[in-house]
Amino acid sequence: MTKQKKSFFERLTGAKNMEGDDFSEVPVYNEEEKNTVTMREETTSYPVREEESWAAPSSFSQADNDATEGQLTIDVYQTENDIVIKSTIAGVKPEDLDVSINNDMVTVKGERKNEEVVENGNYYYQECYWGSFSRSVLLPVDVLPEKADASLKNGILTIRLPKADTTRTKKIQVRGF
Repeated sequence: MTKQKKSFFERLTGAKNMEGDDFSEVPVYNEEEKNTVTMREETTSYPVREEESWAAPSSFSQADNDATEGQLTIDVYQTENDIVIKSTIAGVKPEDLDVSINNDMVTVKGERKNEEVVENGNYYYQECYWGSFSRSVLLPVDVLPEKADASLKNGILTIRLPKADTTRTKKIQVRGF
């Protein structure tokens, strides 16, 4: 059995050339040759403009919001001294938010209340999430939870978590008995 040199693709991906898959005869075309490629046409069906088809999906109805929880979108980044978590939470009052820090995790819970009741059949679009939401974030470093700060300004929640100084060593006294 002769040993064949692996192709670049085989070395890159770890794939192996199976017997009978000799692609050395694949035609190569230059720029001067013109080829016509016919793509398969896909038919897409769109909803008919009837009153029921314009209603919001049942996953967004107010009745379903009570059973499910939405998930916040967040940005998490670090500064020299802090871990910062930001999230857009428009339409939520600070008293409707619950931010808790447990060991290496931060959890944000709250509820966005829709003050206006609209029947489902009257919506053209319903993309905003109304109801309870939560998000838990695993922290990349140790923080000092007692010095954490959360603020809500212009619909943006900002949580600042001071990093714990893990480089500092603490000496302890060894007692003998």
